[in-house]
Parts: sequence; C-alpha cells; structure tokens
Amino acid sequence: MKTPLPLSQLTAISPIDGRYWEKVSELASYVSEYNLIRVRFEIEAKYLIALSDAGIVRRLTAAEREKLENLGQKLSLEDAKKVKKIEEETRHDVKAAERVFRQLLGKTSLKDLIEMIHFGLTSEDINNLAYRLMLKRATKDICLPILDQLINELVSRAEKFKTIPMLARTHGQAAVPTTVGKELMVFAIRLNKQVRKLEKQKLSGKLTGAVGNFNALQLAYPNVNWISFSSKFIESLGFVPNLITTQINPYEDMIEYFQIYQRINNILIDFNQDTWRYISDDWFIQEVKKGEVGSSTMPQKVNPIDFENSEGNLTLANGIFETFSRKLGISRLQRDLSDSTTIRNIGSALGYCLVGYKSVLTGLSRIRPNLPKISRQLDKDWIILTEGVQTILRKLGVKDPYSLVASLTRGEHIDRQMWQKWVGSLPIAEDQKSKLNKLSPQKYLGLAVELVNVGIKEIKLSKKK
Repeated sequence: MKTPLPLSQLTAISPIDGRYWEKVSELASYVSEYNLIRVRFEIEAKYLIALSDAGIVRRLTAAEREKLENLGQKLSLEDAKKVKKIEEETRHDVKAAERVFRQLLGKTSLKDLIEMIHFGLTSEDINNLAYRLMLKRATKDICLPILDQLINELVSRAEKFKTIPMLARTHGQAAVPTTVGKELMVFAIRLNKQVRKLEKQKLSGKLTGAVGNFNALQLAYPNVNWISFSSKFIESLGFVPNLITTQINPYEDMIEYFQIYQRINNILIDFNQDTWRYISDDWFIQEVKKGEVGSSTMPQKVNPIDFENSEGNLTLANGIFETFSRKLGISRLQRDLSDSTTIRNIGSALGYCLVGYKSVLTGLSRIRPNLPKISRQLDKDWIILTEGVQTILRKLGVKDPYSLVASLTRGEHIDRQMWQKWVGSLPIAEDQKSKLNKLSPQKYLGLAVELVNVGIKEIKLSKKK
C-alpha cells in the first residue's frame, strides 16, 4: 500500500477541493466540516442562553451572554481539531462537540452550567438546525449575490442589444425574426423568478427531543411550556418551527430549497447550450485572449469552454440535488443514519453550483453578437415573413390563407426580389401589397424591443419587494 499523499489541490480526490478550489474557496467558511462544528457550538451556546431566559438556569451576566453569543463563530481551528480527535473515540460527532464545549466552559465563570449543555436534546435537535443555517447563510452570502450579478449582466446585454434583429429558430428551423436582446431577456426573467423564490424560501427547524415528544424535557421541568420554548428558539434562528416530528426534522423544506436550485441550474444549462449553438454558428464572437490555447493540435480554435464547463458542473450539482430529493424524504421509523451521511454533501452541491455560475459569467463577459453574420443569416430567406402574410390575409377575409401560403412557399427559399414578385401575385388590394412590400426581416420584430423594456421593469420591481 502506498503512503497517503498530503492533501493539496493536486492530491484532492474531488475537483471541488482540487482543480476548482480558487473558484469555491469562499464556501469553506460556510459548508466545511470546520464550520459545521462551529455552527453546532453556536446552537448549543444559544440554547444555554434560551434556558437562562426561560428561568431554567441562572441569569447570565452581560459578559457571559456575549461570550456564548460569539462562541461558535470564534471557535478556533485547533478546538475543532480537538472535536475530531474525540470523535475518533466516541464515533459520534455531536457528542464529541459537546465534550469540547464542556472543556471550554470549564475554564470560565460558566462552569457551573456544564451539566445543562445539550440538556434534554438529541443530536438531531442540533444537526437539523446546523445544516439549515449553513445552507441558508451560504445561499444568502455566496450564491444569491453571484446569481444576481448574472441576472444584471443578462439585463445589461438585453438592453444593449434589444434592437438587433436576429433569426429565431423553432425545432432548429428558421422561424420568424426576434432580437438578440429579447432572447437574452427571456433567460434574465426566468432566472430572476427562481432566484427571488430562493431568496424568500423558508426553512423549518425542530427542537423536540429524542423522538419528537419532549419526553426528557417535560419530565425534568413539567411546568415549562416546552412547545412555546421550542417555537421561540427556532424562530430566533430565522426558521419556521416544526413541532410534529420524529427524531429528525423531515426534509421536505430542504428538498423544496434544493429543487429551486435545480430549476436555476436547468435555466443556466439551457442558456449555456443555446449560447454554445450561437457561437458554433458564428452568431456570437468570443474574445480572443493572448496566450490561451483552444486545442492541443488545432491552433485556430477558440472553444466555448466556459459555457461547457458551466453546463457540466451544473449537471453534477443537479445530480446531487436529485439524490437529496429522492433520499432525504425517506427515514426508517423514527430515525436512521442514512440521511446524515447524505446531507453532508451540501458543500459539494453548492461547490459545483458556484463553479457553474462563475464559468457562465466569465463566458458571458467574453462574447458579443457578430452583427454582419446575424444580419446575413436573417436576410438570407424572406420566407420567414410568411407568418405575417397569412395573418394579414386572414384579416382581409381571404379563404384558407394558411394553405394558400403554404402551397406557394413551404420548402422554398425566397430572396427580396422573389418576395416582391410573390407578394404581387397575392389576391389582395394594391395598398395591402404595398404594405407587405415594405416589410423586411429587419422590421418584422413585433414587440420584441418593448418586451425587453417590460422585462427590465419587472426585474427591478421584483428586487424591491
């Protein structure tokens, strides 16, 4: 057996901790094992404060209260290592944290409260809150800002390119004209709706004891209203109290949270794939950076690697979220441990998300519309105007205009000159023919430009709510 390699970016098993470390390192303060331990300490400390406020333990001094309030976030890496060392013996992570917590308070004026640490609780009373705090904070501080940055970049480009006509395709075939800006606005709107939902999505919390009945707490202090105590404590952490539980807090709230991430990621995968196609068709030009290599053998290539990278990483993130959705809603009887090993992968899921979000932002910053190519493609075949023609014919009362236009144009290709000749053959008045002859692919845009303005207004208003 080979000697284990020291952990580094080059020896890490996961690309999140290796290749992509620079892109995700800020998540370590939120979803690492170290921070999980810190948040557990934070919850245990705040629980002691709540016991004091309820008159179950003595009144705390201002200094003691402040110490407990800050204990979790000030927990040193060395103290966290002590927890891991004790866990090797206990094989129980929360019990190991409790023992180190006892050691820390044993050196302070709070040493008389040591026996009230983790009083009447089960480990899941701590863990369900810890994981939700980690998820909520990482989302708020890391993921939401970069998603909003991405929305802003899409909106900025949508406004800048809102008047640039572009051929739209349905089923991969030429459809009717649209604009570059309007198509970017579609993604901005879709993304913004889901990001705002993520921003407002509520998580629940439980503090109900071994199997959810407050058994030990009620036995020890029968005169305390433990339902009220639990609700107030959960609300103080920013969660909705869940009072009807087994040992665990059922995961439906987290599953809903993860599924919003999945929808966000699917929207961006869709954007990545569309942008990849536009680049492939040379409708979008990528900025060439000196020194970069597109291929080890083909020096001419500028590959859309940022969009491909984003697509791959967001697909991986969604794979983990999908596993969460399938697994976490199922727990044998009052509790089994399979959820615990699963939920630890929150950091991996968010890590792949973050790589994907940053990659698409980088890719977006390096592309611009290839105006001559887009214009030539749009002007290539005036057949795309026949939707408007058959609609005008309907308005004028021509019998079955759809079939008439289809019989004359389906599968054909028409340039400007042929278009004018074709319009001249239609069974309509000269003033209507003149109207159609003034039509062009560049002018047949409907309300595309106005819709971009509507989208900009909608996004601005959504952020004020």
